Amino acid sequence: MPIANLPAIRACRPAWNMGRVVGQKRPLLPKHVWAIRVRLEIAGNHRDLALFNLAIDSKLRGCDLVKLKVADVYASGQVRERASIVQSKTQRPVRFEITEGTRKSLSRWMEEPMMAGSEYLWPGRFHDRLHISTRQYARLVRDWVRSIGLDSTSYGTHSMCRTKVAHIYRKTGNLRAVQLLLGHTKMDSTVRYLGVELEDALAISESVEI
Repeated sequence: MPIANLPAIRACRPAWNMGRVVGQKRPLLPKHVWAIRVRLEIAGNHRDLALFNLAIDSKLRGCDLVKLKVADVYASGQVRERASIVQSKTQRPVRFEITEGTRKSLSRWMEEPMMAGSEYLWPGRFHDRLHISTRQYARLVRDWVRSIGLDSTSYGTHSMCRTKVAHIYRKTGNLRAVQLLLGHTKMDSTVRYLGVELEDALAISESVEI
């Protein structure tokens, strides 16, 4: 008697993005940036304050930020005013400024005992890790935004990249400057990255009352 082949039964897994916001992450507003800075200063968390400040200034992706070395930002006994690295995604160099407040927080962090002899700017806490991982960085960002009452699903590591350039664009409307700061080769990439068309459309819509 022939045996009928029964269809395979597979467990139904929930979608990986169920309950998550998977669109572009929002940039932080200036008031958010200062609120996080104040909390980190009060807590005396020198590493997180330096990491947060440099993330805002550098506009780097998390994979590049966590791999920064002391030599990238520090020379002749002081923190540089400008630095340059090669982006891992595009293999193109990008320059960024290091503002006075960020330089002070970096100098204070490099005086910590943990930084003695460290090659990397954000050393890992375990011997087999030379620097913190992108996952650790993402958790830190989540904790920062939660500490000021923001929804952590709407913000992420890309929020740190977008914060300063979004503010620059809103203030000046200069897309070319933003393109250079981000190291993009095409203007279309910058437009998509900032969500310029959507932001402008929403601003127009908000100004119209019916």
